[in-house]
Amino acid sequence: MSTVLRTRCTVDADGRITFRLSSPGAAHRELVLVLRPRKGLPEETTHTLVLEPHGGEGEFRAVLEPQPALAEGRWDVYLRPGPDSGRERLRPGPRDVRVLVDGGVRDRPSPVAVRVPYTTKDGFLAIRAWLRTAHAEAGPLVLADGAMTVRARLHGAELTEAAEVSLRLRTDKETALTVPARAAADGGGTFTFTVAHTRLAGAGNGIWDAFLRPAADAPPVRIGRLLDDVADRGNVFVYPRVTVDGAVVRPYYTVDNDLSVEVTNAA
Repeated sequence: MSTVLRTRCTVDADGRITFRLSSPGAAHRELVLVLRPRKGLPEETTHTLVLEPHGGEGEFRAVLEPQPALAEGRWDVYLRPGPDSGRERLRPGPRDVRVLVDGGVRDRPSPVAVRVPYTTKDGFLAIRAWLRTAHAEAGPLVLADGAMTVRARLHGAELTEAAEVSLRLRTDKETALTVPARAAADGGGTFTFTVAHTRLAGAGNGIWDAFLRPAADAPPVRIGRLLDDVADRGNVFVYPRVTVDGAVVRPYYTVDNDLSVEVTNAA
């Protein structure tokens, strides 16, 4: 096909995504979602949606239902005009993702499944998906009074009085800084934690990844920010660097939108 098609998509509160495009120009039409493999590895996972006529003027529609959940990763969207045709990348048209803006307000059962349509760096349509047994959604992060304070909400698990937050050194997960996770008075799985800048500076250089342990015997849950319409948060939520005791402390969101803190030597 010589013309790159643009695909409109709408997300509803249940995570259902509806794709619409006009005039695919073939008798048998499919959308193919391809899980982007890690560098150097072959493609292994695809998901196919049938495009069906909908409305007038040559419009077609395909619906990605909430189940089955997509595996975590980045899914590229292709059009396959016929069973013997090659697939072609699609560019995004208007994306209605308004219901995702306040997605962290709603309770999310386990497993926590998230899908965010977005535009890739080279201008094509893709879906960022997360699938986790439980998730701690980070909210406001404040750097003040010599400390980092984060408010978050747990989804897919129960928060207990024994809950604690650990910042784990990425290169040595046995090395961690642990602080209490204080449940909010209004409940609902909301909690806050505070880590002093001096404690981070004294812990040593490296990347420290944030986890919540909801109960003494519970597995750790990664703290991040997934439940809105931002597929790549790192360049959107940028926090200032804090210099203390000869070290620079910088909280940030990773490529997977998880919360981490970088500690380096001051220049």
